[in-house]
Amino acid sequence: MNTWTPPVNVNLVDLGFMDSRSKLIDLAAFLDRVQRVGQEGDFRVAALKQAIQLLAGDQPERARNILLSFSDPSMEPIPKATTQGAVGAVPPALG
Repeated sequence: MNTWTPPVNVNLVDLGFMDSRSKLIDLAAFLDRVQRVGQEGDFRVAALKQAIQLLAGDQPERARNILLSFSDPSMEPIPKATTQGAVGAVPPALG
């Protein structure tokens, strides 16, 4: 029997702000480094920038929508794998 009840007065900003702030600064630093070396044209960087636009919006389910923006929407399997690992975003040929 579950008798646990969540606390009523939880301040989510107090709990998560510093961690979220740190992640945002890490992302900004990554994009700065990528730009400095001229790799901002990579499709994964474009996917990150698209996800940032979703993050900045006021639509509900931001996490779900961002996850889906990185996901391959195709339903048919490819005949043969060309790499041995995931790249984290949909390459232009598949998107």
